[in-house]
Amino acid sequence: MDAEEVTESYEGRRVVVAGLGVSGRAAARVLAERGARVTIVDARDDDASREQAADLESRGVTVQLGDGDTLPDGTELVVTSPGWKPDVPLLAAAASAGIEIYGEVELAWRLRPADAAPWLALTGTNGKTTCVRMLTCILTAAGHDAVAVGNVGTPIVEAVLEKHDVLAVELSSYQLHWSSSLRPLAAAVLNVAPDHIDWHGSFEAYAGDKGKIFTPGSVAVVNADDPVSTRLGPDDAVGFTLDVPKPGRLGVVEDLLVDRAFVDDPRTTAAELAELRDVKPFAPHNVANALAAAALARAFGVPPEAVREGLRSFVPDPHRIAHVATVDGVDYVDDSKATNPHAAASSLASCRSAVWIAGGLLKGADVDDLVASCADRLRAAVLIGRDRARIAEALARHAPDVPVVDVPDTDTGAMDRVVTRAAALAQPGDTVLLAPAGASFDMFTSYGARGDAFAEAVRRLVARA
Repeated sequence: MDAEEVTESYEGRRVVVAGLGVSGRAAARVLAERGARVTIVDARDDDASREQAADLESRGVTVQLGDGDTLPDGTELVVTSPGWKPDVPLLAAAASAGIEIYGEVELAWRLRPADAAPWLALTGTNGKTTCVRMLTCILTAAGHDAVAVGNVGTPIVEAVLEKHDVLAVELSSYQLHWSSSLRPLAAAVLNVAPDHIDWHGSFEAYAGDKGKIFTPGSVAVVNADDPVSTRLGPDDAVGFTLDVPKPGRLGVVEDLLVDRAFVDDPRTTAAELAELRDVKPFAPHNVANALAAAALARAFGVPPEAVREGLRSFVPDPHRIAHVATVDGVDYVDDSKATNPHAAASSLASCRSAVWIAGGLLKGADVDDLVASCADRLRAAVLIGRDRARIAEALARHAPDVPVVDVPDTDTGAMDRVVTRAAALAQPGDTVLLAPAGASFDMFTSYGARGDAFAEAVRRLVARA
């Protein structure tokens, strides 16, 4: 589809929507409203899915529960939920039959009206949600009607049909994999480190899908401190760095965030955007997030003072380097959102001395580099979850003098035992840090539930102190 074509017609087309999640339901509703003959399929068949099915059926959507593998006869197009792997039977059958497959984000792009709001898009292994919310705050501070969409907030297929000045779009590697014609006004890759290798098949394939966010005619923003981000971007990309910026970059000068890219003469002038203390919570990777958000906003024409006001008004989401309590001179910090090694490394880098609570589902990622880079910051480690043995092996190789406690328990009281063991290992001035480096689903329903369990266990520790 040409980049200039908009509002593709779906009238009368037989469309299968794969997945009954938030994006799938939104896609089904919008397609049905546009005259498509929609069937939505999902392997689930429980009370929640049947309730969701009833709502869709009232809108003219056919729902096929209990079978997510069979491609309905007569299918002309498949709109897939982002988490569905290309090799699942339904998608493999569609591909074999030459049926077009794309995702809800691509659908949104094809449905956008001629006067649609421009997209400021970003992706990365870590920091996406924080960055897109920072960006939304900055755009709002500049007086724009902005909304965060994509992998966060409002389904983009609904938001694109509403009246907004600009969309702040968070895109996962899954969403980018199933997209082909996106042309955002500006796009950023925050960082790229091994993650979701089990889905993509290789790090190269994962990085390649991230790189699809850069398209001709868009302002490209790369992390100049991240070699993969830089490699994915074009030669004329705008860079952001935690160092003093060269012309064409945003960066840090003493205690200031400055812009030497979106100014009249980048060789001789710089715009002061904010102070380091305006970044919350303060950590090096959050400064990088703020610089990326500022770059995207500046590409849209936002003035420097709005960057400052937006960062000051930003309220971090839970479970992201959240201070829970201080007990006997030891800080307890919840960074349950650190669900891969890259995120955990950033979190540990913000601590001088940590008792590290780690473990979960590593999703095929390697932890040796993480442990080697953070060994000198570790007072001790308390390991939980299915892949804890792999972290223990990395600690034995790269931090053999660091005490390691293995907690095999998975019952509801496990986190109390974890926190108690961590407290016994910590000394005044240390941080007991939950930065698991793995997903939570082996023990908890979400990283949020894992973080809540940690915070509740800490509060019980406080009550006993």
